[in-house]
Amino acid sequence: MGASHGEIRRNQPRPTVGRLPEGSAGGPQVPDELLYRVVDAIDAVARETGATVPQIAINWLLQRPTVSTVIIGARNEEQLRQNLGATGWKLTPEQVARLDAASDQPLPYPYWHQRGFERNPFPTLG
Repeated sequence: MGASHGEIRRNQPRPTVGRLPEGSAGGPQVPDELLYRVVDAIDAVARETGATVPQIAINWLLQRPTVSTVIIGARNEEQLRQNLGATGWKLTPEQVARLDAASDQPLPYPYWHQRGFERNPFPTLG
């Protein structure tokens, strides 16, 4: 979750130490523009709520209809306490919709037609 801890920002150099320079451990690459769009949206919601960037990211994930568990990787007690502060409150439906829109990408067949199924519904604002 390097991006969510504030280590990656648009128009700033990427860190040269830590886990980020190692890459995504063989996973698919995320286009820079998508990454920055998501980080920008998380930053905006964090400013609105007064919560931290990691708290916004974790809270957002916990509100996804198909997410039952979020595994956090705190490196110290402060990160753990901050991550635990992501629970006990909820982002507004409008904030969730903005974060969803920032991370939205076209899906390949057959996944694009499954988005509207009841098990994976679109978020509603009301």
